[in-house]
Amino acid sequence: MQQALSRSAAAAPYAAPSDLPLLSPDYDPWDPIRSLQLYGRHKLTSVELTVTHLCNMRCEHCAVGDSLTMSEAPHLPLDLLFRRLDEVRHLETISMTGGEPTFRMETVRNVLLPVLKYARERGIRTQLNSNVTMDFERYELIAPYLDVMHISFNYTQADDFHRVGFARTGRSVRPETTAKLYDRMIDNARKLAQGGLLVSAESMINYRTHERIADIHRLIVEMGCWRHEVHPMYPSSFASSLPAITRRQMMDAVKTLLDARHPDVWMLFGTLPFFACSENEEERRLIARLRDEPNVTVRNDPDGRNRVNVNLFSGDVYVTDFASIPPFGNIRTEKLDDVFAKWQNHPMQQAVGCHCPAAGCCGPNLLVQDMYYRDVDFTKRRAIL
Repeated sequence: MQQALSRSAAAAPYAAPSDLPLLSPDYDPWDPIRSLQLYGRHKLTSVELTVTHLCNMRCEHCAVGDSLTMSEAPHLPLDLLFRRLDEVRHLETISMTGGEPTFRMETVRNVLLPVLKYARERGIRTQLNSNVTMDFERYELIAPYLDVMHISFNYTQADDFHRVGFARTGRSVRPETTAKLYDRMIDNARKLAQGGLLVSAESMINYRTHERIADIHRLIVEMGCWRHEVHPMYPSSFASSLPAITRRQMMDAVKTLLDARHPDVWMLFGTLPFFACSENEEERRLIARLRDEPNVTVRNDPDGRNRVNVNLFSGDVYVTDFASIPPFGNIRTEKLDDVFAKWQNHPMQQAVGCHCPAAGCCGPNLLVQDMYYRDVDFTKRRAIL
């Protein structure tokens, strides 16, 4: 399916230029393992931009729900942003997130389009994190310059979408209204995928989805998505009050998905709490299966490793858009490579700064470390192969 899609997309309106390498399980420039393999240490190769704090939804699991607002401050001048991006020596990817980046047409025209065109001119790959529930014309404008449309999909029907996506609105939202948005989301995702764009649907493994993950995957395949991205949900920030599932439930959900998945769709797992250096033999068997299955990858977490988040309103630079860690720099006065170097020397980063070449693993991120491995020094562990 991946090869067939890439061939059919060659003449499609949203296909990437043919001189750019095909994004695939063999080429994922967002994975920080690449900078380690290329340079022997983590380098800043990816920048994430927070372009809005507005959103038409209030998902219960939203990582940035506490930062969403009802009005928007002015953006920083784009010439400042482009100057800072020009200075990033090894830049390979740019991601844009929110809120819902397409919520205002003004943001689409004055921020998304210029950034995407800048990236395309430099050969930098791009991703937009969107719920794709707005009118299709907004996505038509940006799709020809975009590499990945990343959407959240944790539903098996419109009722799920209503319960999950509007759980924290603070007001009553009619199911009839959200059902129309649900249908539009599916229709928009399908149109974008048919037009040659890599549509990547992300699902959270959580208390609502862990027993229905196979059904969710089937719907994602029916939408025509080229990739299904799967992460366990860790109760933090806006989602800190949600019930947590056990590691056993996470493991069973991953196994179920591997058994039921469409073999030609790229399955991308991330932020799993299972490692090749685990003393648990069953966890190691799962890691081995993930490594050996075709069209399956486990992406190392880029946040703070090869990526920083830039707030396009304040200029503040963060480890990630939902981190409770205060900003550690600002693009008004500092180069991004310099800010990144500052974070690399931070004790929190050094605590999880391990690398196992045998397993292609960069260890746990800060959330996984805090939840499961507070007393474990991963720099002293080795893969058991």
